Amino acid sequence: MLTFILGIGMIALTVAIYIPATHLYRRVKWPILMPVLTATAVIVLILLISGIKLDTYMLGGKWIQELLGPAVVSLAFPLAKHLDVLKRNIIPILGGTLGGSIVGMSTGAAISLLLGYPQDIVIALLPKSITTPVAIQLADQVGGNSSFTSLFVMIAGFSGILLGPMILRWARVSSKNAYGIGLGSASHALGMARSFEYGENAVALSSVSMIVSAIAGSVMLPLWVWLIYS
Repeated sequence: MLTFILGIGMIALTVAIYIPATHLYRRVKWPILMPVLTATAVIVLILLISGIKLDTYMLGGKWIQELLGPAVVSLAFPLAKHLDVLKRNIIPILGGTLGGSIVGMSTGAAISLLLGYPQDIVIALLPKSITTPVAIQLADQVGGNSSFTSLFVMIAGFSGILLGPMILRWARVSSKNAYGIGLGSASHALGMARSFEYGENAVALSSVSMIVSAIAGSVMLPLWVWLIYS
């Protein structure tokens, strides 16, 4: 019974922080105040100050985490609704996502090798732009440190939603569809969440890009590991 009450309490804490964070972001529209970023920071701060252990928070957090599956399945609705948009943009989706996957893995490998990281950390860094469940499984299968993979995926996601739109504007990219493709392929689910700001078409394209990126990463990661360490 105590476990159930603690779990409900952690869920209530998360919702109580996330809702005002969402309202704040809608008012000011500063990228640094993205709800997923600010809510995460506040929750971590509360846990540290109060001395609540992560295991205690995850009594409720794991229930929220389990909603990720239904959330991903629900993406079928915008995909079906905008199927004509996907068909018209199939080449940009494949080209942008595959190109982004190659660049992301190659730069990650180059930087980590230059810095002299051990093999398990190098491998953990490679799938950083792939959605977390897939990235962790891939890292485990090819000898990477999955704990570091989770960290790198979070860093890629947060940096992508903060800097991605700024870089695209600097590059004079005006297509909202391009924003969706770029955010989905570079920052997985967080990027898809950010793409809601650019319309339903961008969300649909972002979700497809995230899926294609996961498939491409599943094929390319073993090849990169073989090329680097064979």
